[in-house]
Amino acid sequence: MSAKTHIFNLDDRVAVVTGAGQGVGKGIAQMLAAHGAAVVVNDYFGERAQAVAQEIKAAGGRAEAIQADVTDYASVGAMFEKAHAIFGKVDILVNNAGNAGANPGSHSDRKPFWESEPSDWARFISVNLDGVMNCSRHALPGMVDRQHGRLITIISDAGRSGEANGLEVYSAAKAGAAGLTRGIARGVGRYGITANNIAISATYTPAIAAAVANPEFLKKALAQYVVRRLGEPSDVAAMVLFLASGASSWITGQTYPVNGGFSFSM
Repeated sequence: MSAKTHIFNLDDRVAVVTGAGQGVGKGIAQMLAAHGAAVVVNDYFGERAQAVAQEIKAAGGRAEAIQADVTDYASVGAMFEKAHAIFGKVDILVNNAGNAGANPGSHSDRKPFWESEPSDWARFISVNLDGVMNCSRHALPGMVDRQHGRLITIISDAGRSGEANGLEVYSAAKAGAAGLTRGIARGVGRYGITANNIAISATYTPAIAAAVANPEFLKKALAQYVVRRLGEPSDVAAMVLFLASGASSWITGQTYPVNGGFSFSM
């Protein structure tokens, strides 16, 4: 590896990427593997995780698929036990698994907050906040023991600015995950661990494919971005690579917007 790229070398690192069966998580898993990391590809749907792990292996990378439900503390614990049994450690955790509703980009399955019930809130809080707590709690002890680690949480611009139209609780959960990650950063910095957030906006994934297929929706969406395009999983993955690498060793407790200038255009 040349001197120009060695700082992003992850050959001796092991990463867990949650929600990596498709979309942004898949892009992150592929990026980390391409730079040498052994990657635990996690997803609620085991067959998706297996498919991504096989793609990584076919490309010459190292990966293992582990099915787990991030909302279930015991399930997450079992995932980390298996990861340690296979790879011996976990150096990098990417909290990517999230839930913005059944039809991201559409308001068809959402209620305004004043019409919502606790049962509506649970689906947003369980994945977007509880999932981050569960995974971070299981990842950190090993990182503390080894005096090294990278914790990266994928949040949303909704977590920074708030969103209406049925996304109020989603916004709160993402803001909570961001606050948790910053708090963790304060507590674990002395152990050589960094913790940062990445705030993303609309990114081309299977989750929003139906919405962006509507020309009117796409036109309105693109108008919100200074660069006049939606994001790609590789855009997010590039920032994850930076934060997972030695290049970011003096950066912690921060939130990086990767959003094509969405917040700047507001």
